[in-house]
Amino acid sequence: MWIAYLTLGAGLLYIGLVTATSIAQTKLLFPTQIAAANRPNLPPSAERLEVRTPDGEHLIGVRLQAQSGLRDTEPLLLGFAGNAWNAETMALYLHGLFPESEIVTFHYRGYPPSSGQPGAEALLSDSLSIFDHLMQERERRVVAVGFSVGSGVAAYLACHRPLAGMILVTPFDSLKALAREHFPWAPVGLLLRHHMPIIDLVRDTTTPTALLAAGRDTIVPSRRSEPLRQAIPNLVLDRTIAETGHNDLYNHPAFARAMREALAKIEAATPPQTSSH
Repeated sequence: MWIAYLTLGAGLLYIGLVTATSIAQTKLLFPTQIAAANRPNLPPSAERLEVRTPDGEHLIGVRLQAQSGLRDTEPLLLGFAGNAWNAETMALYLHGLFPESEIVTFHYRGYPPSSGQPGAEALLSDSLSIFDHLMQERERRVVAVGFSVGSGVAAYLACHRPLAGMILVTPFDSLKALAREHFPWAPVGLLLRHHMPIIDLVRDTTTPTALLAAGRDTIVPSRRSEPLRQAIPNLVLDRTIAETGHNDLYNHPAFARAMREALAKIEAATPPQTSSH
């Protein structure tokens, strides 16, 4: 009889664990409060941006101009941050790497001060609203830069709008495959409500693309980024920073050099005027 009770208890524990994980998945994927708690101070020259989405939400962003003033010869860098980053942190980081480029980043939907509820589908669709808003201001070349989950947003944008290039940092083939890596004991296919099939998105675009990975990444292991290397039609740079992990990658000098090389190769592969897909 005790075996039956033990089996029943283990089953109930498993069901409870799966249920709790399913309920918490949005907070696990999109830790909005962590991102909001680490907002840095911006320089006085920073410009606040606001975009209203088709469903009535407000997305708040920031623009940092090039140090030497607006230069039409340099592409605008549109940043899509990792899930625990905010727009200000992303903007300042990119500005430090590319001081001669105009930088634009937005807080994801549901990440204060942007309104709404976060979710993969919302992040993807909001990228189109952001891009269209920028094009209404002035036509210019845009290079999308996506960190981690932001790589999925960048890939989606490249699939639906004409980009001069994109830089994907620690990208994964799909959110479902990545979730299975971290929760192998859960029926991910049945429970996952957020989907980013990055590998399918990159197959549908010839946008010049750079892929940067961390050699010791345990959050996005190499087997999750490797399929992208075979799928990207126009891979202009493929670089792995061997001695880094998912989070300490950004402080490594080799990563900064690789990012600058990525942009240079994208610009070399892009004609002065980009055409639509």
